[in-house]
Amino acid sequence: MTSRLDGSGLGLLKGMAMTFKHLLRPRITTQYPEERLTLSKRFRGYTMVWDRERCTGCATCAKSCPQGNIEIVTSKGADNAYVVEKFELDSGRCIFCGLCVESCPYDALFLGMEYECSSYRRGELVLSKEKLLYTPDKQRSAYARPKLEPALPRQTLLIEGDRGSKKR
Repeated sequence: MTSRLDGSGLGLLKGMAMTFKHLLRPRITTQYPEERLTLSKRFRGYTMVWDRERCTGCATCAKSCPQGNIEIVTSKGADNAYVVEKFELDSGRCIFCGLCVESCPYDALFLGMEYECSSYRRGELVLSKEKLLYTPDKQRSAYARPKLEPALPRQTLLIEGDRGSKKR
């Protein structure tokens, strides 16, 4: 006569033991969108941030874009400096490689920290200079700009605390 714990009975007990083991662990799931994680300081988000005061209109960013997504139109100002009339980014075609950010010699272009940028219309993905303009509530990423890192909040991870410090 065989025991009742052979076969499916033993598997059921192992499954229940695994369930109870994980039942007592702290949760690692974030209840999005009510709770949001702080992203990495060098996150390459799905937005760009443009600083009008630093931009000289040299168009180095537009020349370095492999997709040709940046369009800059400039004119001569009163003091013989360029004035940026039009700065547009087609974020629908952008691959967010960061080459434009890396190539900007005046630190006028940044990748943003936003990741919720969906749209129902293709035309809304073409961002004008007003939408790209740097404001204090728009958080800039420290990608290719390590001087920004100390000012950004510490990244939160899904697994924090004792389990995050264990060596695997």
